[in-house]
Amino acid sequence: MTDRLDGPPDPRGDDGDAVAAGSSPGPRIPSAESAPDSATGTTPDSATGTTPDSTSDATPDSTSDATPDSTSDATPDSTSDATPDSTPDSTPASGTGAAAPPAVPSVATAGPAAPAAAGTPKAPRLGPSPVMAVLFLLPGVVLLGAMVIYPIVYSVFRSLYDAGGENFVGAENYATIFQDASTLTTIRNNLIWVVVAPLLVTTLGLIFAVLTERIRWATAFKLIVFMPMAVSLMASGVIFRLVYEQDPDRGVANAVLSSVRGVFGSGESYPDARPRENDQSPVTAAQGAVVTKGSAKPGQAVLLPLVGVKPADLASAATARPAPPGPGELAGTVWFDFTQGGGGQANQVDGTEKGLAGMTVEAVRGGPGGEVAATAVTEADGTFRLTGLSPGDYTLRLPRSNFEASFNGLSWLGPALITPAIIGAFVWVWAGFAMVLIAAGLSAIPRDALEAARIDGATEWQVFRRITVPLLSPVLLVVFVTMIINTLKVFDLVFVIAPGSVQPQANVIALEMWRVSFGGGGNQGLGSALAIFLLVLVLPFMILNIRRFRRDNQ
Repeated sequence: MTDRLDGPPDPRGDDGDAVAAGSSPGPRIPSAESAPDSATGTTPDSATGTTPDSTSDATPDSTSDATPDSTSDATPDSTSDATPDSTPDSTPASGTGAAAPPAVPSVATAGPAAPAAAGTPKAPRLGPSPVMAVLFLLPGVVLLGAMVIYPIVYSVFRSLYDAGGENFVGAENYATIFQDASTLTTIRNNLIWVVVAPLLVTTLGLIFAVLTERIRWATAFKLIVFMPMAVSLMASGVIFRLVYEQDPDRGVANAVLSSVRGVFGSGESYPDARPRENDQSPVTAAQGAVVTKGSAKPGQAVLLPLVGVKPADLASAATARPAPPGPGELAGTVWFDFTQGGGGQANQVDGTEKGLAGMTVEAVRGGPGGEVAATAVTEADGTFRLTGLSPGDYTLRLPRSNFEASFNGLSWLGPALITPAIIGAFVWVWAGFAMVLIAAGLSAIPRDALEAARIDGATEWQVFRRITVPLLSPVLLVVFVTMIINTLKVFDLVFVIAPGSVQPQANVIALEMWRVSFGGGGNQGLGSALAIFLLVLVLPFMILNIRRFRRDNQ
């Protein structure tokens, strides 16, 4: 049992004690003394021919795989037949009688042993070579230098010279920016743009983004609002040039306003109507209004004939007829006292004459400038009735409002409204862009925070103001800063929408730069100064945006 546990007995007898005193068997690194002999080409197969009792003499089998040089150098004292398992401690010195360590069988390999490595091999390169990277970057660097860096450097250089580029003027062009009246107008307009347009775009984008979460047809709504982004700014300017037309028949904005005023307004107006200028006419003009020459009492019929009305205003008018008065009321007719084709009697309602509908009639006590006692509006046939009058004399008056020109909308393209009108077009184009970005940020807000606030009793307005808006503040800041950059660079909309007569009132820095340099001014020195001034205004916002993006990525 002991022999089984301890292994087979050592054939060398007591010499095994020497082995036990040495290192444990196993693969070992050859010693320095045996390294020169092992480098002569002896393969590990030579170790298989060494007998346990042999220490120096190699058998023919032990040199069967060795090269000729390795066999000629073998000496009785050599340990070239030793396996790599031998160590200096286990290899006896030449001329001593110490027993050699037992040879440990090793796995034979085909071929000679590989030479020792001279040094640590280099790690393989990851990625392309530097030359390949430079070749890929070169086109982009060339384009960046030719289209960005060179124009900036040249503009700085050119801004220091006069209009012709011959005389050095230093900072004179920059001083002109703040001294010229037209340039100051452009700076004022840009300030209005920077304050108003980004705020409106961001606010509308936030409202649209919140609404799209509460309606069924959110996808269709987003598509409609975002659709203007597919249209170029030049095309958008052409569209809004037609929208802002003065004529309600062509301009959509004024058509809507005219329709609303027609619903809530006072009625028709006849700016060309006037009384007959003779003594027989019962009415006369007084301070823009038309009044009766005499007074009337309740229970009487009063006729108010007018002339000068255009046939186009009477295309749909009904035929005039007399209005018999009732007890305690004043009644009468306002009509166009003219019979086409001749005939008829002046100051009398004839069968083919037209009534003037929608005219306001007032009963005035105490003369034309007295107190208004009653008011009525004429029917389609021109008749009216003034009721609730106390006994007495009254003067009937057609107020000035009946003869003012009808409302044809606002002058959107005039000097007063041109800048707000163009900002409206800008908001229409960019509101969809802001909505999409804010909606993406809104979808990333954790719903548990919103539900927790609602459970705690917060109203929807409090949830929106205290939770939604603070969590969306990074996205809102990005949208706001992006819109500031776009407003500073706005050119197309102003150039297309504003008529030539009001462009000085709508001018912005980018348009003024083009106008001064290429649009007839011919002063490229001042134009270059304006370009650098615009670059200086844009750079802080661009740096802020870039830093924000980097911080978000980190």
